[in-house]
Amino acid sequence: MCAACREPLEHPTRGAVCAACWFAIVPTTPLGADTLPPHISLATSIGPYDGRLRDVVHAPKYDPRRTIAVHLAARMRDAGAGVLAGAEFVVPVPLHRSRERTRGINQARELARHLGLPIADVLVRTRKTETQADLPAERRHANVRDAFAVTPRLKARPARVALKGSIVVLVDDVRTTGATLSACASVLMDEGAAEVRALTAAKASLRADRSQR
Repeated sequence: MCAACREPLEHPTRGAVCAACWFAIVPTTPLGADTLPPHISLATSIGPYDGRLRDVVHAPKYDPRRTIAVHLAARMRDAGAGVLAGAEFVVPVPLHRSRERTRGINQARELARHLGLPIADVLVRTRKTETQADLPAERRHANVRDAFAVTPRLKARPARVALKGSIVVLVDDVRTTGATLSACASVLMDEGAAEVRALTAAKASLRADRSQR
């Protein structure tokens, strides 16, 4: 059964999402600088968080078939070629450890693994925050303020991944207001990153985020 449309899969061995759902995803145009969150220099996504893209993004959170991330990341590479160009690392947005245990997967990390750049798993979520989708725009930045830090291992000894002077790309599944990405980018910049970009699978409007997630 297709993880997105729930119809029978014609070729189950080729992945958890049917070809019709993948073809139904409509790419977006690159986002302009006026839409960028603070601390983010470039950002884009495959397309808007609706229709089949929403279904595909949503599926692994409750049906963690990792094959979805491989195909979704391929589309992110195409849509985000300009964001990935010249970057040294991709950095997945972390879940709080309790939420990751519940889900059994951090989709951002799974996507980051297939983007063609070294993955730098250097961020941790230091406290459990409210789900951003449940909050109005004006509360989202406060909700994630000081909620992220670099991993203790990165602080404790010379880092295997050198952030200082690097161009890094934050990776997440959905961006709405950009509050989470901005909070993560602030930490990376404080650690010496030269530039922080962002690549997400989908871009949601605030109304779509609150009604569909």
